Amino acid sequence: MIEIRNETEADYAAVESITRRAFYNIYMPGCTEHYLVHVMRSHADFIPALDFVLELDGRVIGNVMYTKAWLTDESGAEKEICTFGPVSILPEYQRKGYGKLLLEHSFCAAAALGYEAIVIFGSPENYVGRGFQSCKKFNVCTGDGRYPAAMLVKALKAGALDGRRWFYRGSPAMNVDEAAAQAYDDTLERLEKKWLPSQEEFYILSRSFVE
Repeated sequence: MIEIRNETEADYAAVESITRRAFYNIYMPGCTEHYLVHVMRSHADFIPALDFVLELDGRVIGNVMYTKAWLTDESGAEKEICTFGPVSILPEYQRKGYGKLLLEHSFCAAAALGYEAIVIFGSPENYVGRGFQSCKKFNVCTGDGRYPAAMLVKALKAGALDGRRWFYRGSPAMNVDEAAAQAYDDTLERLEKKWLPSQEEFYILSRSFVE
């Protein structure tokens, strides 16, 4: 049986372990996402109502967390939106539709809370099937006016982003102290750090822009 519900304190250790296993060596040797989860919950921009776990037969196998983010137009008008990450599914349950269920549930919940758009940084391959499009199509750019290939937008309300130019600003909650993350990782069960081709793919994508 599948159940999607809000995370509780009793889930914290399991969620951090899931996140660590899901991300280890994917973008770099090791990972920092489990430390991000560890510290994000106490940040003012964290959205507890959009912190979900997916249980399969009573076992937590996935999680998604959201934080606040903002879009500002050229007149200075600001719109509060949201972003998610990390989203994690235990490796042995990936590519089986559980991530899709978890995300779709969270999209409905975000819309019910009044959020009109979600902006994320991720691989288009993973998210265009969930309704995300290039930020360029919504005229959403970074503070320096560029359109990263990895910056993706999903409108939760028709017409919410009306074509004017929007500048994206994420929460400081997403900034990771890498030294602190490493120190935290050192307290956990040792996992082998290694190079994988996905790390080069990430390097290329994270430095690519849409013209």
